[in-house]
Amino acid sequence: MVTAHKNLELIPPLVDSVLKQTYPHYTVYVVADACESADIGITHPQVKVLMPATHLNAKIRSIDFAIQQFEKEHDVIVILDADNLLHPDYLQVLNGYFAKGYRAVQTNMLAKNTDSAYACLDAAGNYFYNFIDRRMRMELGCSANIWGLGIAMELSLYRSIIYRNFLGGFDKKIQADIVKQIPLLAYAEEAKVYDEKIDSGEAMERQRTRWINAYFKYFAYGWDVFATGLRRMNRNLVYFGLNLLRPPLFMQIGAGLLMVVANFWINPAYSIAWLAILASFPLTFFAIVAIMSRDRRIISSLVWLPAVFLRQLKAVFQIRKANRSFLQTSNNKRIYIEDILK
Repeated sequence: MVTAHKNLELIPPLVDSVLKQTYPHYTVYVVADACESADIGITHPQVKVLMPATHLNAKIRSIDFAIQQFEKEHDVIVILDADNLLHPDYLQVLNGYFAKGYRAVQTNMLAKNTDSAYACLDAAGNYFYNFIDRRMRMELGCSANIWGLGIAMELSLYRSIIYRNFLGGFDKKIQADIVKQIPLLAYAEEAKVYDEKIDSGEAMERQRTRWINAYFKYFAYGWDVFATGLRRMNRNLVYFGLNLLRPPLFMQIGAGLLMVVANFWINPAYSIAWLAILASFPLTFFAIVAIMSRDRRIISSLVWLPAVFLRQLKAVFQIRKANRSFLQTSNNKRIYIEDILK
């Protein structure tokens, strides 16, 4: 299921990557919301392009619209963005996870482009969070966090989610609801979906503004998952809830710097300890990215991490904008899956 808003330019490469899947049993639904036409230049019996009569202007509404138009009762829904591309084995790998009994699976989001310093930094962030929030949690037997794309789940599970807000926080609402209904939210590292990375500081600022706003807007969901875990004596839910409550990294670093300053007047030894803790973060971040990625451009881009920190500070002062608008970041990299695989 693919949502497109105002522009279908990137849909043909995505649909092309789906049609090249080694797993044959699927139907592609493309929602062409607020688009001038429904023509994607591809005619195939497994591809359905849906054009709402009125503008939906929200990813959640587009998904609901597509579900209402399903030609049959599908077992699983995979949610993708228009700028994504799928590895040829993507659906085959996912099918194996559902055959094992998992009801919801997050797949591995990788960079479609690394043609700028900001794109490389965005990709580095993916590697870091894929490691700490997905791979390691699976190894610990805990549920993985989801992205806003590349999430696959039973259709009946998705239908159990009731939305009250349609601007931002799509992924936070989904995971907070479904993690309480299933034993484990799995992570399929072998199922690769490629996503377009932002290529400028301004785009990063808009993206982070949206994310920070969603963190505060859906903060209560973290408490709900945490409290549910305590009531059920379920360590998975307790741990998941604590991670939903975890502030963005730049806020944690900012709090650490405040502790350095405060403890300088209380006990300088504590300030040194806090400085050591803060120094361990960039070292850990670098080590994880270096292990997870073999792209030298991504590793060398880490020298610009302070720029990301400053962009996120600026984003904090703009979070009210995200309540009035989705603050969509533009995507324009028309790349086919062969360009990435070669």
